[in-house]
Amino acid sequence: MDLAKAPTLPGKYCRSLTSYERWLTREVTIGDIPMGGNNPIRIQSMTTIDTMDTKGSVEQTLRMVDAGCEYVRITAPSIKEANNLAEIKKELLKSGCKVPLIADIHFTPNAAEVAARIVEKVRINPGNYADKKKFDQLSYTETAYQAELERIHKKFAPLVKICKEYGTAMRIGTNHGSLSDRIMSHYGDTPEGMVESALEFIRICEDLQYYNLVISMKSSNPQVMVLAYRLLVEKMVAEGMNYPLHLGVTEAGDGEDGRIKSAVGIGTLLEDGLGDTVRVSLTEEPELEAPVAQALVNRYVKRAQPTTHNPQLTTHNPQLTTHNLNGRRDTTEVNAFIGGSMVPRVVVDLSGKRLVDPMVLKDVGYIYDPLLDKFHMGDQSVDFVYFGDSLPSFTMPGNLKQLYNYPTWLALQNKENAHPLYSLQEYLDASTHDSHLNLIRLSYGDLELELFQQIPLDKTLVFLLETTKEHGMADQRQFFFKLQEWGLDVPVIIKRSYHPDDFKGPVGDIQSAEEPISKLQLYAATDLGALLIDGMGDGIWIDAAATPTNKLVSASFAILQATRSRISKTEYISCPSCGRTLFDLQETTQMIRNRTNHLKGLKIAIMGCIVNGPGEMADADYGYVGAGPDKVTLYRGKEVVKKNVGSAEALNELIEIIRTDGNWVEVN
Repeated sequence: MDLAKAPTLPGKYCRSLTSYERWLTREVTIGDIPMGGNNPIRIQSMTTIDTMDTKGSVEQTLRMVDAGCEYVRITAPSIKEANNLAEIKKELLKSGCKVPLIADIHFTPNAAEVAARIVEKVRINPGNYADKKKFDQLSYTETAYQAELERIHKKFAPLVKICKEYGTAMRIGTNHGSLSDRIMSHYGDTPEGMVESALEFIRICEDLQYYNLVISMKSSNPQVMVLAYRLLVEKMVAEGMNYPLHLGVTEAGDGEDGRIKSAVGIGTLLEDGLGDTVRVSLTEEPELEAPVAQALVNRYVKRAQPTTHNPQLTTHNPQLTTHNLNGRRDTTEVNAFIGGSMVPRVVVDLSGKRLVDPMVLKDVGYIYDPLLDKFHMGDQSVDFVYFGDSLPSFTMPGNLKQLYNYPTWLALQNKENAHPLYSLQEYLDASTHDSHLNLIRLSYGDLELELFQQIPLDKTLVFLLETTKEHGMADQRQFFFKLQEWGLDVPVIIKRSYHPDDFKGPVGDIQSAEEPISKLQLYAATDLGALLIDGMGDGIWIDAAATPTNKLVSASFAILQATRSRISKTEYISCPSCGRTLFDLQETTQMIRNRTNHLKGLKIAIMGCIVNGPGEMADADYGYVGAGPDKVTLYRGKEVVKKNVGSAEALNELIEIIRTDGNWVEVN
């Protein structure tokens, strides 16, 4: 094996906690576009056209390539579709397109064996390729478990041998919701189970001396996804492996939520130098996925340094462990409002607004009723507004906290719900402090100053963490590590500031009137989400003066939702559609969203077919899954509640199930 090996360091997954360094992986040949090693991070997506529609598949593939896709995946659910991949490839070559094709395989080894002779890469899911998911055997003795592995080896080996013969690459792609009953019985529905499921198949490949592999660990829950990839790297390093990683959050959904959820999962791993190819799964046209993936990946182009070896991985593992998906940093609860068990707070800057009309607060979630002279709050009303040195000329809502620069706060006649924001020097020099809540602006570098050591710690302090570093997430993460090392439990609000120039990208990146907003969503979800997902942060503040305030608010709450830090709306787990889809996913998703988007905290999965149904909606409370033409099967969690419901009645039936469970709320 000519692998570039890294030393065995259990509990480690990241090359550096302070600077951007990609983890060196094995180079894998995929047609004319290699992946891994020092190659760029590759972009890919998947067609949504019926694979038997050759003309439609070719036209869609060409649009995807024009949008930036370097690989195109096409479903092959049976031998018929697998054979037609040859026709699609032939027509693409006639058009002058040599993009490597990837066959997506579930359940059908014979289709994979056909496809492996045609396309450049096949993707198999170890949970349903040669393994089983019948749950007719809930416990396995060591002997029975080993017997199953031997059966899988025998069933999987023919595909491996074909891939070796034809020079075809393979992705071993584990999905959180489609683990076999054997894996589930041994490991449960856990990241450990996901990792072991893939490793079993990798070991078979290595036993057959086949190494042209790419690995993925997908989940609709970014926390599970991130943890699974980290654990995978740890385990691969321990076994002398360094296969390229395919990153993606499965069934992320559409619009802002889909982009932010994808960025939280994918961006967190990219920040730590993990990932060799990216697919952003959106319930939209596939050519819209590539620019989003490019925008995520392009941030690291100028940060990247060629890697020639794999030194020791980092000696510090962030707060999440394999047994703790919700481990939050323990902090003091300040003013019964922030820190402790309180949900992370949202801060928005209104210092540049004309503060003469209470209607200005509409964009931060406070609707003023002039007839009643009162404010109405929503589920996405912010917690703090920063006024700086500006003074509003109207009475503020009683539950909205105001932040002022210290000199301005000091001059206020009425300080109720108003709190000061200091520089470090201002706090130490101040003759008067607020008796309830004091915020100090700090960066990681300030911790080394003698001034910091002079801060008198009390139960009113909150740190506002800022950074000017290019690799700002790592810089801010170091701040949290230092506080943890020193045993300081002061709550921290994470602030990230973006300039319009930050959103300018190379040709081929997002190009539309929404570009700055789209990139803000992606960048903020990466920078803030990567910390929140590790339990770091008691609040967030996205600062981008050129971005509409309501967009900053919406992005803030979407990031908290995606990291499971603060739930403020219904979550939709929606697949991106493919040739197996049995109804119009975009239209159906919007229809379901229109009727259920007031059910705060519920997770509803909308899946186009049985492959993407129970296999990829493990995290959902309810599921709406295509079962055949004009037929839908409805789920409560992983349990089938109603089979083959007519599509015209399926949504009403789903609502009735939610109502029966006591989870329905009438719209006022």
